[in-house]
Amino acid sequence: MKTMGSMMAIAAGLCALAAGSAANAEVASPWSEGFKSKTRMVAGNVSMGEGPGRIYAGIEVAIPEGWKTFWRSPGDAGGVPPFFDWAASENLGSAKVLYPQPSRLKDASGEAVGYKTSVVFPVEVTPKDPSKPVVLNLAMEFGVCREICIPAEAKLSLAMPTASTPAPLVLAAALDAVPRKTADRRPNDPELKAVRAILTGDKPKLEIDVVFAGQLAGADVFVEAPDGIYLSLPKRVPSTPGANVTFAINLDTGVEAAELKGKTLLITMVSASGQSEATWKVD
Repeated sequence: MKTMGSMMAIAAGLCALAAGSAANAEVASPWSEGFKSKTRMVAGNVSMGEGPGRIYAGIEVAIPEGWKTFWRSPGDAGGVPPFFDWAASENLGSAKVLYPQPSRLKDASGEAVGYKTSVVFPVEVTPKDPSKPVVLNLAMEFGVCREICIPAEAKLSLAMPTASTPAPLVLAAALDAVPRKTADRRPNDPELKAVRAILTGDKPKLEIDVVFAGQLAGADVFVEAPDGIYLSLPKRVPSTPGANVTFAINLDTGVEAAELKGKTLLITMVSASGQSEATWKVD
């Protein structure tokens, strides 16, 4: 027969187990069902190296096989980049949405840039008052596309957790897939070697030289210009194996080449081995 002391010990153990399970429970909003999509928010502490880490939110979008959704710059075939409205949030100073590395997606309508099946957009959350909790209230608009593109929307709400709450694996993986800046580049991340801008003559163009580690499967480059200037997707130029990989953007249609002078371009480089981004000013 169990003694009162042993019963109390068992009860204490069960309480500790329950508390541990609660501490490890995933912090997530309910899924919001939309047209050919479902969306939710997750959150938790992610350590990017040594130190205590930082609390991030993540916006997870799941879509059916054969459908796609878009990066911040959706590509030549058009599309709807995601839009995030945080105005209804509580004690939110800022919410910076980060974009995991995208893919070039080809179909009958042309080339788009985005994601298939699912994507998690990490969010750097800064409270207005660090001593008070943050509640995220998000109104999101995005596009889902198969043969045609359909606008979708979701409304999500989530109270940000404490620093001791671990992040879901999908959020940690998404953060690791965000292109790293030059100062944070890892050995296997692509490296920008040179950019050449030819802004005059009959065939103005940009040429971008990149070194990719490992195999070139999935190696790609995307270039964004400021002030509403849209640049078409780069084309890979045939090159000698082992040398820099060169991508070119023709500037003879759709853009006034001279408008690029003095502008700073954001160059995103992706591959199966890693991803990075760099800036370059057009002289």
